[in-house]
Amino acid sequence: MPNLPTKLYTAQQSRELDRIAIAEFGIAGISLMQKAANAVWKEICERWSSVSSIIVFCGAGNNAGDGYLVATLALQAGLKVKVYSLSELKNLSGDTLKACQTYQKAGGKIKRFSPPFKQPPELIVDALFGTGLSRDVSGDYAQAVQAINNCACPVIAVDIPTGLNADAGRIMANAVKADVTVTFIALKQGLFTADASEQCGEIVFADLDVPTEVFATVPHSAERLAEFVLPRRHRNAHKGSFGHLLVIGGEIGFSGAARLAAEAGLRSGAGLVSVATRAVHAGLLNAGRFELMCHPAEAVSELKPLLNKANVIVLGPGLGQQAWGQELFAAAILQPQPLVIDADGLNLLANYPNYHYHSNRILTPHPGEAARLLKCSTAEINADRFAAVKEIQGIYGGIVVLKGAGTLIFDGKDIFVSTTGNPGMASGGMGDVLAGIIGGLLAQGFSPAQATKTGVYLHGAAADFAAAEQGERGLLASDLMPFIRKLIN
Repeated sequence: MPNLPTKLYTAQQSRELDRIAIAEFGIAGISLMQKAANAVWKEICERWSSVSSIIVFCGAGNNAGDGYLVATLALQAGLKVKVYSLSELKNLSGDTLKACQTYQKAGGKIKRFSPPFKQPPELIVDALFGTGLSRDVSGDYAQAVQAINNCACPVIAVDIPTGLNADAGRIMANAVKADVTVTFIALKQGLFTADASEQCGEIVFADLDVPTEVFATVPHSAERLAEFVLPRRHRNAHKGSFGHLLVIGGEIGFSGAARLAAEAGLRSGAGLVSVATRAVHAGLLNAGRFELMCHPAEAVSELKPLLNKANVIVLGPGLGQQAWGQELFAAAILQPQPLVIDADGLNLLANYPNYHYHSNRILTPHPGEAARLLKCSTAEINADRFAAVKEIQGIYGGIVVLKGAGTLIFDGKDIFVSTTGNPGMASGGMGDVLAGIIGGLLAQGFSPAQATKTGVYLHGAAADFAAAEQGERGLLASDLMPFIRKLIN
């Protein structure tokens, strides 16, 4: 996502920035509204210059004021304009009322919307609800949203698609699916996770010329992960310089998970990678990847020598939750080395409260595993991913990676949001690869925070490269391996 700031803000923080700009810096609210309309109009002109008519949907808040001024610009440019208001005009006030009156003075007409459209529109501007939405979209607004989504024409959303929660990124019962979202002054954190990836389309940012000093007293809530650059390796380095990673997993029938994590550890640069697995797999796991050192570990007595040699452990890929997995989990979870815990390692952790809190670990749950860690439903996790990742970290410590569209990372202080990755990653083994990448970076001596942030960004970027080459459908976790090596260099 080029040309976007990295800092993200909640809806409340965004409103506070607006207030400061107006009250403390003397910027008129109607001036900000006009600049917002200009930014939207600019995108319309650049992307859909051939349209001769537009439809603008307006609600009652400042978002609607932006919409009325967009409609005014369209009128002045000679387009045929229809404005549908879902609020009684008598309910408008302040700058929104001024914007509505500006549109009317330009000759614009305002109608109540009654679906369906009498003629298919060429372009729709969504200015129904902005970041202040706190309830489900229902009634006439829901009908309007559904009518917008049923159209084949492009949709441009003003600040945020109607019905998308600006903080959590979830759909509030109904939400507009936009092709482009033009957002203003500050990036809202909800634009980059959960349902937002489907609803926002391309995100365009306009700062509306708000001075940087406005941001001085408002802390941001999260940051987008930025592209990483790793330091050049010393020319006299050897394999011992880059650590020894141990992957523990591979119950009978699940050897592939351990293999994927181990190979990802190698491809991300670990000097040595060992695998502790079931004896039946030990002689086979390194077929085609001879650099892996695979060891039978049917009991803790066979695992202990491997634990002593490793400086980083990945615990859980294909581990299972039966007696063998429980025994190895109990031995590894108390090790002093940094731990990356994934898959069944997380499921076992959820069942053993005595092992809950520790600072020297990285947890990588998907929403289902996160729900088990918090003893709640997956729907509750997805309702507010930011709250969920904080709660998991508070209980279990360390760094938590909540995977999914807009993967979140929380280290107890800061939240980071990844914008790499694609739906092709919805296939088995992708999480094992991520755990291996993070483990491989830790083995090389990167800090837990740097290894996690770099690993998440790299994992998604490798999948994006792989999907660009041959498409999202049928993308396999193992398809990421050559791109991991390319990107990390």
